[in-house]
Amino acid sequence: MRALVLTAPNKLVLEEVPLPAPGPGEVQVRVRACGICGSDVHGLAGRTGRRIPPLIMGHEAAGEIAALGAQVCGWKEGDLVTFDSTIYCGECVPCRSGAINLCEHRQVLGVSCADYRRHGAFAEYVTVPARVLFRLPDALAFEQAALAEPVAVAVHAVNRTPLAGPGARVAVVGAGMIGLLIMQVLRARGCAQIIAVDLDAARLALARQFGATATVDATAEPVAAVRALTDGTGVDASFEVVGSTTPLQTAIACTRKGGSVTLVGNLAPRVELALQAVVTRELHLIASCASAGEYPAALELIASGQVDLAAFISATPPLAEGAAWFRRLQAGEKGLLKVVLRP
Repeated sequence: MRALVLTAPNKLVLEEVPLPAPGPGEVQVRVRACGICGSDVHGLAGRTGRRIPPLIMGHEAAGEIAALGAQVCGWKEGDLVTFDSTIYCGECVPCRSGAINLCEHRQVLGVSCADYRRHGAFAEYVTVPARVLFRLPDALAFEQAALAEPVAVAVHAVNRTPLAGPGARVAVVGAGMIGLLIMQVLRARGCAQIIAVDLDAARLALARQFGATATVDATAEPVAAVRALTDGTGVDASFEVVGSTTPLQTAIACTRKGGSVTLVGNLAPRVELALQAVVTRELHLIASCASAGEYPAALELIASGQVDLAAFISATPPLAEGAAWFRRLQAGEKGLLKVVLRP
């Protein structure tokens, strides 16, 4: 089969590789669409330590079942599916409690690190455990179904955040793809006020399109602007969706006493924390990692139109053009949001 292989840092090559055979409890999926995640772009240069070559990246995917391994029940060849990017054991303490994203033996599709290598879906076929499969709603396009993964990440973050009913006032610091998806999920939950904070005017324009009731330029005293929009008290909850010191400081300062700050961004390994502001105002710091069973909810939000993905998808090129599109994303080409490759 053909696959887009990371053979060295910053080097992607379309190669012929062996067809992966499903083992017991696994299925082989014919990949019809696979999105390029920001983590793939960051990992391309080798700086994250989670994309060690040689590796087939890709974890946002959808397709159809091509073959069943032994002991697989409830599925058949031809079923249209997407699948969780987290491969979990189902037996450890976190898994038994439902926290599959915290599995003691967790692997992630398309990730290669010191502990494991798991080839992903920038290929014509991929094998995954049947327990991570989810059936596609009728008439849902593969390109949109492939993005159930980032939508599930957004749903998980919102689920972990205590919201004071439909009248909640919320700030989302960082209007990248996950931030914009969080805004749409918050809109679906009926939040009264959703304030988007970002440096980029184009992203703030998208935020208004996707549910933000107000937008704030992060370069021009964003904390004062958010407080002015909330009668001087701050929001009930904030989401930090960048993963660096300045956005975190903004999220903390924007949040009212006793409110919550949900940490979703994971860009920098270490950040500075305004400890006294957190302690003396009794803020709740909540971490949100990946997803833990939110795929059905994500697929329903997409299928019902409550989460609109059409404006996110900038291009759907064939897998053979993947390397060129990675370079464009790495260069930060203006107007380019989500690229979904078609093997």
